[in-house]
Amino acid sequence: MGRGTRLLLAVVCGVAVAGVYAGQPVLGPMGDDLGVARAAAGWFVAAGQLGYLAGLVLLVPLGDLLDRRRLLAVHLGLEAAGLALTAAAPAAWVAFAGLAVAGSFAVVVQTAVAYAASLSPPGERGRNLGVVTSGVVVGILGARIVTGGLADVWGWRGGYLTLAVLAAALGVLSLAVLPPDDRVRTERYGQVLRALGGLFSRPAFLGRGLIAFFLFASFGALWSGLALPLAAAPWHLSETRIGLFGLAGLAGALGAARAGHWADAGHARRVTGLALVLLVCSWAAIGQLGRSLPLLVLGVVVLDFAVQVVHVGNQHVLATAHPDRTSSAIGGYMVFYSLGSAFGATATTASFGAAGWPGSAVLGAVLAVGALVVWAVAGG
Repeated sequence: MGRGTRLLLAVVCGVAVAGVYAGQPVLGPMGDDLGVARAAAGWFVAAGQLGYLAGLVLLVPLGDLLDRRRLLAVHLGLEAAGLALTAAAPAAWVAFAGLAVAGSFAVVVQTAVAYAASLSPPGERGRNLGVVTSGVVVGILGARIVTGGLADVWGWRGGYLTLAVLAAALGVLSLAVLPPDDRVRTERYGQVLRALGGLFSRPAFLGRGLIAFFLFASFGALWSGLALPLAAAPWHLSETRIGLFGLAGLAGALGAARAGHWADAGHARRVTGLALVLLVCSWAAIGQLGRSLPLLVLGVVVLDFAVQVVHVGNQHVLATAHPDRTSSAIGGYMVFYSLGSAFGATATTASFGAAGWPGSAVLGAVLAVGALVVWAVAGG
């Protein structure tokens, strides 16, 4: 797989997943505009995650049946439609519907990851997955910077409209530039769905999946709740400045660029355990938000480094174990990711409403410990 293909697939992943997380830095203004209380604003992120969950089960397995290049183009176009609907929403229920549609077709990320895995020789699979998957974290955190900045200029709707245009353009570009998918496919959709269901009975798959649930619930506890305390006393930061905290997350995630090389070298389990320990420790610094922004930045860098290392290692293991059902295996794994992210988004805003940022920090740390326990018990 050439450098250009890796880069394009990484950008596809970044833009696609950004649509699910674009509301994180603007939850307050978005809720105020659409009449949603701030304690319930996490549902804007959760709506996209629940749509993502449906797409993982119903749409991602299509990657084992159909031309993945064409799927990329179609799904990006439909995600663009959902994002445009959200940008134009006159009421909360329309925004929720648009976010659910955008989330459903944002599973183009998993098609892109499976496509990258299928194009990669075994000795380079971890490296290529590391590059493509980095687009996911860049998209999640970069969305904070873009939507936070645009919110001060065009309001919260400007970020969603910008992402809609980018997704549509990438759909056209993917169809024109990416190499054809020449796999021979003989199975039916029902067979692929049954095979996907069968994965959930395998202990190794469940172990990786449960790690992902706790991992991304902890991740969501940070990023879906962070805007609320930063906008309040004593900081009173604007949406643009809040969005800039995504740069710290990007530094941490990109610092994990060698995670794929470690997995290729056979160190996935050991590195996963070390990264989960770092994840737990990061919350000690993040919990100091009320007193120190530098400590918050340090904690954010460490947390995002740890999350990216674990995530790349998990996908490398699954793609290697299930080479003929890569889309289904990664899609099934991402069901845990989606459930964890949705739980973290809703739980952190509720915790913040009840106990302030200390409550959210305790929640994030407990979830991180949950991932470490699963790794220790299930051999993650």
